[in-house]
Amino acid sequence: MSEQRRGIHWLVGLAAFVIIIAGLKAATQIVVPFMLAVFIAIVCAPLMASLRRRKIPTWLSILLVVAVVLVGVAVVAVLVGSSLDNLSNQLPTYKARFGEEMSHLFARLKDVGIHISYDKIKGYIDPSSLMQLVAKALSGLGSALTNFVLVIMTVVFILFEAVELPKKLSLALTDATQSLEHFRSFINSVNRYLVIKTSVSLLTGVVITLWLWILGVDFPILWGVCAFLLNFVPNIGSIIAAVPAVLLAFVQLGPLSAGLTALGFVVVNLFVGNVIEPRYMGKGLGLSTLVVFLSLLLWGWVFGPVGMLLSIPLTIIVKLALEANPRMKWLAVMIDSSSNQKLDD
Repeated sequence: MSEQRRGIHWLVGLAAFVIIIAGLKAATQIVVPFMLAVFIAIVCAPLMASLRRRKIPTWLSILLVVAVVLVGVAVVAVLVGSSLDNLSNQLPTYKARFGEEMSHLFARLKDVGIHISYDKIKGYIDPSSLMQLVAKALSGLGSALTNFVLVIMTVVFILFEAVELPKKLSLALTDATQSLEHFRSFINSVNRYLVIKTSVSLLTGVVITLWLWILGVDFPILWGVCAFLLNFVPNIGSIIAAVPAVLLAFVQLGPLSAGLTALGFVVVNLFVGNVIEPRYMGKGLGLSTLVVFLSLLLWGWVFGPVGMLLSIPLTIIVKLALEANPRMKWLAVMIDSSSNQKLDD
C-alpha cells in the first residue's frame, strides 16, 4: 500500500510539473519581463544596500540604481543595434569572402595530397546562416526588452518590497525567526551567485571585446556582448559564443587571425572557469553536464532566447531551494556536478 501511495505521489508531482511548465509557456509574455526584472533587481540589490548603509534614503537609492541600469542598457542597446544592422548589410560580402578563403584552404590541402572539392560541400557550409542565427537570437532578446518600461517599474517595486519584506514576514508568521533565517540564507545564496556570475561574465565580455578589437575583427562589441550573455551557460556557452567570432575572423582576416581569435576565447574561458569562478563562487553551485543541457533545452523551449540565457541561473535557484528543504535535498545532490556532497551536511 505504501508503494502504491508513493507511486501516486510521484505521478501527481509529475502532472503538477507538466501543468506548471505548460502554464509558464502560455504566459511567456508576462513571465519573461518579470524574470528579467527579478534578475536585474537581485543583481542591483547589493548596490542599493551599500547606498542605504551610507544613510541615503531608500527612494533615492532606488532612483540612483535604476538610473545606472538605464544608462548601461541604453549604451549597450545602441552599440549592439548598430552592429547588428551593419552585420546584416555585410552578410553577402562575408559569404563571398568565405568562399574565397575556403577555396584557398582546399587548394593548400590538395598540395599536400588531401583532395576535397569545395564546390561539392559549399551547399552545406554557409557562415551567413550562422550569423543570421546570432542576429535573430539577439533580436529575440531585444524584443523581450521592448516592454522595458514595465521591467523597470517591476524592478522598482521589487526593490521597495525587498526593504519591507523582513518586517512583513515577522508580522505574518507566528514564529518567524527560523523561517526568516532560512529565507535570508536562500536569498543571500542566490544573490551571491548572480552577482558573482554577472561580474565574471562582464569581465569575460570586456576582455573578449578588447582582444577582438586588437586583432581587428569587425563588431568586437557585438561578440563581447555574446560572450557576456553566453557565459551564463557553462560548458557549452563559451563554445557557442566563439564560433561566429572565429568564423568572421577567418572570413575577414584569414586563418591566422581566426586561430588567434579562438586562442583568445580558450585562454579567457579557461582562466575565468578554472581560476576566478572557483575562487569567488566556490564549488557548491555546480550542475552536472546533463542537467545543464536539459535546462538549456527546457527553459529555451518555454521562454525562448531569454530562457536559454537565464536557464542556468534559474536551475541554480531551484537547486538552492531544494538544498534549503531537508526533504528535497537528495534531489539537489542528484543534479549537482560533484558526487562529494552529502545529504547530512
